[in-house]
Amino acid sequence: MTQRIKIKEIKSTHKNSADRFNPSNRIYVRAVYGFFQKLRKFTGWGLILFFIAMPMIRWDGHQAVLFDVDKQQFQLFDMLFFPQDLTLVAWVFIIAAFALFFFTTYLGRVWCGYTCPQTVWTFIFIWFEERFEGTANKRKRLDEMPWNFNKIWRKTAKHTGWLAVSLLTGLAFCSYFVPVEKLYTDFFTGQSSMLVLIMIFIFTFSTYANAGWMRSIFCVHMCPYSRFQSAMFDKNTYSVGYDATRGEKRGPRSRKIDRSETELGDCVDCDLCVQVCPTGIDIRDGLQYECINCGACIDACDQTMDKMGYPRGLISYTSEQVLEGKETKLLRPKIIGYGLMLLIMVGLFIVNISTLTNAEMEILRDRNSLYRENVDGLIENTYTLKVINKSTDAQVYSITFIGLKDATLIGPKQITIQSGEVFTQPISIAVDPYDIKAKKITVTIKLTNIESDEVIEQDASFFLGL
Repeated sequence: MTQRIKIKEIKSTHKNSADRFNPSNRIYVRAVYGFFQKLRKFTGWGLILFFIAMPMIRWDGHQAVLFDVDKQQFQLFDMLFFPQDLTLVAWVFIIAAFALFFFTTYLGRVWCGYTCPQTVWTFIFIWFEERFEGTANKRKRLDEMPWNFNKIWRKTAKHTGWLAVSLLTGLAFCSYFVPVEKLYTDFFTGQSSMLVLIMIFIFTFSTYANAGWMRSIFCVHMCPYSRFQSAMFDKNTYSVGYDATRGEKRGPRSRKIDRSETELGDCVDCDLCVQVCPTGIDIRDGLQYECINCGACIDACDQTMDKMGYPRGLISYTSEQVLEGKETKLLRPKIIGYGLMLLIMVGLFIVNISTLTNAEMEILRDRNSLYRENVDGLIENTYTLKVINKSTDAQVYSITFIGLKDATLIGPKQITIQSGEVFTQPISIAVDPYDIKAKKITVTIKLTNIESDEVIEQDASFFLGL
């Protein structure tokens, strides 16, 4: 197991790895600016705005995205899904898994560094720390000083900001399950139900605890992704790496000294790469499972190289092959395999989506008797049609059947079903049994959409005797 070096002036309180479970022994992440941090910032803010704004979008007079638990239906723009469509959720998770495998094999843990909610919210909370408590060294000194007015107001302002962001996150999360207008109106007027309040509290507390207090503890000790990523990595995987051949032997030196005048490598041992790392590791010790590939150490090292007049790239997104002086192979069996599986899963998902209908029908037989003879001497079978309208508008359907000649449909010939309604309609089919020798015949009951001509049909058994 690799040994981590202590972070100068910042991580001196971390005497051993067990201390990282203690929230009071925090990693004081130093601010850094550069290309990858700008990319991470824009990606993070974009995802947050998407997360908050998506439930607020109106579509054709209704909320565009809504998981309505009470009605047991899921609204997604023009599409309406019901519990029987949950297989689509399985497809989404399968696609997400293969996408994760594919991109991890190719680009390492870019999910963790740029799009993981834990990372995005953590950097937002660090932004509040920097605004109210100052730089990393100032934050450390503030934590070490006794309580006074300066410390109290700064801590209060920081935690107020954390709680405000956490509450907004909790409300945004619940707005996917509760109509957004009702959610915000009821919450701020004190009329929310106890269930909604519990949901908001749980998600607010989870956000506050994870991004405010746990941070690296979650990434290092709780996230399963950091454990099984090694199964996807190979020597051609692009990840944050340190060029030891160029950097060693490391050591401080004056900027005025020419590179050729010293036996030292390009690494000036400034430790900035460690101080800006959100998980507190030293990338110079090699690839470690705690690394989330956020690129902070790359930006910090590039700034140092610029100041020293050295070429950038001492720490960079690279592969083990490149660090060993070899060439990276982009196309390899693992990449091709994951890519093909991803395309197949996406294709099957599209086929599944394209075969969905705007309505589903289930035929239930009369439980009391298989058949009966009515007053006219006709053999009659009774059924109950259970139809779900999965479109966002009311639909009108005509009811017909085939498979039984000279038979009569007893019941309405046309029905109107509202959006999202589970409609039940009893019908009977009657026939003169005189010329029919079979005891059982299969009939097909059809629903035809009057407007779109979409046809839904299902077979049912018609009994004439035992």
